[in-house]
Parts: sequence; structure tokens; C-alpha cells
Amino acid sequence: MFDHSSRATPVDRAADSVERLCRLYDGRMADTGGDLSPEDLRELKAMAAIYDLDTDRSPAEVWRDVRAVVTRQTTRPAEDAVLPVSAEPLTVMVVEDDAEAAADLTELLTEAGHRVVGPFHNAAAAEAAAALHPVDIALLDINLSDGATGADLARALTGRWDVRVVFISGDVSAAARHADRAEALVLKPYTGAQILQAVSRLGADGAPPA
Repeated sequence: MFDHSSRATPVDRAADSVERLCRLYDGRMADTGGDLSPEDLRELKAMAAIYDLDTDRSPAEVWRDVRAVVTRQTTRPAEDAVLPVSAEPLTVMVVEDDAEAAADLTELLTEAGHRVVGPFHNAAAAEAAAALHPVDIALLDINLSDGATGADLARALTGRWDVRVVFISGDVSAAARHADRAEALVLKPYTGAQILQAVSRLGADGAPPA
């Protein structure tokens, strides 16, 4: 009955909030050279604490990591939010060393119509598979069982095969340090909707920006 196409969804509003936050603190950092007022510093440390980030550092370092997390983290969609849908099924690599979580991800993606490569519990097996199978998106845990990290694997996947990477991790500090290697971050514990949102959003976006 009503045309709601111009109304912002909860996901749109969350993205707008992140954009405003980044403009605000980017400006404050530039204006003060990182020497924030006590009130701004308390607010920044409070945001960092939400993500369990180390606040015993310079404001510039803390903001760098907070910014990396909030700009890449997938928002938690409301129950009535309409998620973006990929134009066609995607080939998704799953790299997760928790066997139960890996099985759940595989089932979730398969039921959503995507093709799954894996799951793999270490970087070596995943990298070998990437040489054999075209992969659109990789869901990577950061801490893996073979000593290599998801961040190392992300560098190989993006550099050699142009695979788009989503970090799925509870290690926020590591995700923040290596945020430049992924296009999205889904924090543990996550929901199936968050995973599908991240995959669908990257699929709907098409090729990664230059």
C-alpha cells in the first residue's frame, strides 16, 4: 500500500551513525593533533572498552583501532530489516578451526544457496584449495590451528586470487590490527543473519573498489 523505498532501513541508519562518528573523531584528531579534551578522551576509551580494545595507549592509536572495527563490523540487523540479496549464488570459503562453528557455517551458507569451499581449520589447506577453486568470498577466523593466522591467509587470498575477505573473530584487537586485509568484520558471538548479511552485501557490491 505504501512505498517505503525512500525510508532508511536499520542497516542504513547504522551506517550513517558510523560515518558521522568517523567524521567527528577524524576532525577532533586533526584539530588537536591527538590531544583530546578529557571528555572526548573518556568517550573514546568507553567506545574502545565496548570492543575490549586496549585503552592504555595514545588517543591516536586507540581511535585507529576503534575506527577499524566500527567501519568494518557488520551491523546486527533488526528482525524486520530487509537484507541485501546477491544476484546469484556465491562461492564462499570457510576457514574456522572450531569444528562445530565450521559445520554450522557450512550448513547456513548451503541452505542460503551458496557454494561452500571447505571448511578448513588451517591456512595451508585453505590456500591450497584457493589455487584449485575460484572463490568469491572467504570467511576467515583470525586464530587458526596451524600457527598461521587468518590475517596471513587473507593477504595471500586477496593478493593472489582477488578473494574478498570477511573476518569472523572474537579477537577484536587482532581484527583491528589487520583490518586493512578484510572488507568486513563479524564479531563472535555472531548470528546467522549477520553472516548472511556480510556475504550478501559483498556479493551485491560486485567487484571490490579500486
